[in-house]
Amino acid sequence: MTRTAAILFSLGAAVFVALLARQGAGAVASTLASAGWGLLAVAAFHALPLAVDAAALAVLLARPAAFVDALRARWAGESVNSLLPAGQIGGPVLMARHLGQRGVQMHDAAAAVTVSTTLQSVAQIAFALIGLTAFAAFSATQNAHAARMLHVATLCATGVLAAAIATFYYAQQRGLFGRFSRLIGKALGARRALRASARADAIDEAVRKLYRAHRRVAASFALSFCGWIVGIGEVWLALAFIGHPVSWLDALLLESVGQAIRGAAFAIPGSLGAQEGGYLLLAPLVGLTPDAALALSLAKRARELALGLPGMVYLHWSERDWQRRRAPRVPLTD
Repeated sequence: MTRTAAILFSLGAAVFVALLARQGAGAVASTLASAGWGLLAVAAFHALPLAVDAAALAVLLARPAAFVDALRARWAGESVNSLLPAGQIGGPVLMARHLGQRGVQMHDAAAAVTVSTTLQSVAQIAFALIGLTAFAAFSATQNAHAARMLHVATLCATGVLAAAIATFYYAQQRGLFGRFSRLIGKALGARRALRASARADAIDEAVRKLYRAHRRVAASFALSFCGWIVGIGEVWLALAFIGHPVSWLDALLLESVGQAIRGAAFAIPGSLGAQEGGYLLLAPLVGLTPDAALALSLAKRARELALGLPGMVYLHWSERDWQRRRAPRVPLTD
């Protein structure tokens, strides 16, 4: 963990603890406990948006068995992003590595993960704006002040996301990997730096080539957007199990704007504190009590643990198996 990530994680943890203390940790825990085994159903449901996201990655890979590989890679990458203090960088790196271990050319794997991550973020912005628009059009909230705060928070979050995505896309078109490789090349030595630079240039070319495949890019974007839509069911289920059911429109608002706020806090590992604060901001607009809003956030984090811990175990054994397969075999002698 870098020093900046450690500082942000500490600040996020402090906000998280402060919010729990202010709302009453006992009340929040009691509300969450009322879900019981329903939390397992919430975790199981998450397999649906996970599969859709894997399909969004698979269409960018030109291999018949890409979906199974993409599903495992997406599961492993999401586990890393959720449970390890690696920001949002560790997951995509391990996704590309995992695909490379499954026979995908490394530059193609890195390009597919890069483009998929970009398109998923663009779809997230569209999802947030649609959720806010639908809520404004069909909801009759009485809390005008909270509604104004919601608009401001959503616009700020989407603005941060849009700026980050635009910068990321521009860097991709300008040779992101090649420039980064040459930046650190001095520490590698001339020969190793040359090989690393050649590999990085191959990734940059694969990224640009993939963006020119307009049908595959459009299909990946559409699937990513569908993945965000399917995720509404997770919020609806979680709140139903903890005894605070909401309408699908309210679940749409909570998921779309809540995810936008979480996405804007991408620099904080796990968006710790930001997710909880976002749900507290949205709670009055959908008739949720503060303890129910925090219980929803904790239900999502429980889901991350339920799927993330097995994902980390799978990643560990997968890495060990790959290391064993690539190790040179010593012939037996008499």
